[in-house]
Amino acid sequence: MAKPAAPALPVTPEYWDEACRHLARRDRVMRKLIPRFGQARLASRGDAFTTLARSIVGQQISVKAAQAVWDRFAAAVGGRTTHLAPAHVQALAPAALRQAGLSARKAEYLLDLAAHFAGGAVRPALWAGMDDEAIVAELVAIRGIGRWTAEMFLIFHLMRPDVLPLDDLGLLKGISVAYFSGEPVSRAEAREVADAWTPYRSVATWYIWRSLDPLPVEY
Repeated sequence: MAKPAAPALPVTPEYWDEACRHLARRDRVMRKLIPRFGQARLASRGDAFTTLARSIVGQQISVKAAQAVWDRFAAAVGGRTTHLAPAHVQALAPAALRQAGLSARKAEYLLDLAAHFAGGAVRPALWAGMDDEAIVAELVAIRGIGRWTAEMFLIFHLMRPDVLPLDDLGLLKGISVAYFSGEPVSRAEAREVADAWTPYRSVATWYIWRSLDPLPVEY
């Protein structure tokens, strides 16, 4: 009997060290913030379909509840939790998805996601040559995926270096605390702060998130 495949090792961006040097030169807050987290850095594991499926399962529920539903969903699909096949999801009846703990809407979203991947409406093989906005446009055409989810995918899965997710409440809160003494900030003010981070706004965003929650997030 063949041994089960080992879990995929997390992949980290090659540009990370250069980004940290750039941010430390350009921004006084980053100069102090980056050393606090040592060798911790952005990491990505899994494949595109699985990453997006997990984002749908986890919408509007706690991390603990999302993990429990995900485990039941993965078991229904075939037991693998890191590389799900779109065709296996398509083969499930909506009732089977509901039994895994998914709402009717999330079941519909997952079936739509699987249909987009299986039918070629999304083109992962071409993403390396596409700019960020073109990928966002492709992803938001899928039910259940909005701009925030697409931007998280760009950062955590594709590891694009210059994404600024202005719809993210954590980013706005972190900028408020680090740059405005806790005063509320507008999207325009956050964008102005982030001008100094270009072309590594994803990296600076990651460190702002860490300033609020030191535990790195992985998708």
